[in-house]
Amino acid sequence: MTMKMKNIYLLILVLGVLVSSCELPDNKNPKAATDVPAETVLTNGIRSALALIDNMSQNSNISRMMTQYIGMTQYTDPSRYVFNVRQISDGYWNTSYLALQDLNEVKVLIGDLSGSETFNRMNANRMAIVDILEVLVYHNLVDIFGNVPYTEALGGFDNKTPVYDDQVAIWSDLQVRLNADIATLTAGAADGSWGAEDLVYSGDVAMWKKFAATLKARMGMRLADVDPGTAQAELTAAINAGMLEAGEVMQLPWTAVTPHTNTIYALFVPSARNDYGPANTIIDMMVDLDDARLPAFFTQTDTSTEVGVEKWAYVGITYGSTTVAYNSISHFSDAMFAPDFPATFACNAEVEFMLAEALARGMSIAPLTGTAEEHYLAGIAESHAHWGVTVDPAYLTQVDVAWDVARDKELIGTQKWLALHNRGMEGWCTWRSFDWPVLNPPPDMSYTDIPYRYPYPFNEPDLNGENYASAAAAIGGDDVRTLLFWDAVGGTPTPSAAF
Repeated sequence: MTMKMKNIYLLILVLGVLVSSCELPDNKNPKAATDVPAETVLTNGIRSALALIDNMSQNSNISRMMTQYIGMTQYTDPSRYVFNVRQISDGYWNTSYLALQDLNEVKVLIGDLSGSETFNRMNANRMAIVDILEVLVYHNLVDIFGNVPYTEALGGFDNKTPVYDDQVAIWSDLQVRLNADIATLTAGAADGSWGAEDLVYSGDVAMWKKFAATLKARMGMRLADVDPGTAQAELTAAINAGMLEAGEVMQLPWTAVTPHTNTIYALFVPSARNDYGPANTIIDMMVDLDDARLPAFFTQTDTSTEVGVEKWAYVGITYGSTTVAYNSISHFSDAMFAPDFPATFACNAEVEFMLAEALARGMSIAPLTGTAEEHYLAGIAESHAHWGVTVDPAYLTQVDVAWDVARDKELIGTQKWLALHNRGMEGWCTWRSFDWPVLNPPPDMSYTDIPYRYPYPFNEPDLNGENYASAAAAIGGDDVRTLLFWDAVGGTPTPSAAF
């Protein structure tokens, strides 16, 4: 057995111990795994789950590279979608399941607590909030891999070889869970939940309900190409439940205190790293559109070749290039490098673009008012406001921005992709859903086009071979070009401009 495999089995052993029962005083939950308070475990679970989604480490989360928001000037294998050198899939997979273990442990710690009716409703709210976080992690795992361990995922030492559940079945069950969570939070709206240990909303039940509804809509609209009826039904239910409104977000507010700092700051500033930068894919598009969000996203660099003459411009890494000098390109804005820059996981701009898409597709949704164009423009305005800038009216009249029903898919997809800058996972999913914008295949890429999924972790054939093989066969092969169940077409050189 290799050292790496020994370490994995040691991890499984540790998790097995965590989920095993132990003798506790009479006033403790008998199912509690340790004496660590549920509040502490929750904080750790939130931080680890959301930090992974927010991270841009080349060792685990290269979603910003998959959708070409960023690139690398050194160690460019991730920019060229080479997964095996750094075993990128393993990093995301392992950290996700560790976060899920923490969240599940919170449920164990509080699940059997009981008291007054008010206490029970409050505790139900706490359980629902933890469940919403679990749904978020699982939906990201499915979006990345396809079939993944789900029903047997958290067995620890008792089950070292969990089965991989069908991605469609997982998706459907996650929606059922969200329905129950929304109903719980509705019934207990006045009964409170967590406190400051909830790093996102400090126990604000109404805001958690809005995020759950927004997540429900997101997952529903993923199905628009393959199951439009379900997509319409899920979006309708989300609208009725109440999604994030103008100015509202789901964010993790990082602090200026290490180690609880913005993941961009943590990755770059203390070590003075100089090997990442914005990709030309997004910068060139924004420069061509004279996009007011440019200074909020990026800095300029001096492109002058004359001594004593400055010529400042936005310059991105030629995506996938191995010969770009760090001092010749733009960088992330000063705000994004701040240690307390918050990480965003949902916002009203995303909601508006989902509504625009639904109407552009011709969905009939009774509670929804307005036109596809109106919601499209509202999405653009919300994104600008989120980044602290105002939309220039001239921006909206440009041919590549102005509403055109013959190009509705291209326009919504492109503007949603721009709005999701710094949210790599959703940006990558948007590209896969809309096939817009057209990305730039990097030089020396091993594949025929941009990947549609991560490969499974490279140690899975050794650790869980039979279930791995079954999962790979079920999804159509463990290949980065295998389409997930909700991706009906995949990227093409000339995608359709209209729905």
